[in-house]
Amino acid sequence: MFSISAPAIEELDAFFEDKEKTPIRVYLAPGGCSGPRLALALDQPGELDQIFEEGGYSFCINKELLEAAKGISVEFTDMGFQVQSETPFGAPPAGGCGGCSGCGTA
Repeated sequence: MFSISAPAIEELDAFFEDKEKTPIRVYLAPGGCSGPRLALALDQPGELDQIFEEGGYSFCINKELLEAAKGISVEFTDMGFQVQSETPFGAPPAGGCGGCSGCGTA
């Protein structure tokens, strides 16, 4: 249901080296033309969250989001943290959305 890679744990270790470890939330962030995406933020768990303890860290994920995702994995690449699910949460419409000039389709 939830996994995190060793490189992602190493990056968290480096970030928290001189800080108190706090819970990390996996959440669905708006994505503009690209649609919504999963992301990470520091946050406290709530009563609607599922908690996972991995690599010395607490991860909180809303239970409904976790059920919809059908599994979440966190990786760290040269592009930063990549949070993936088995279920795609959105994709840009064919040809772009046309709602802004950011992607050049408007």
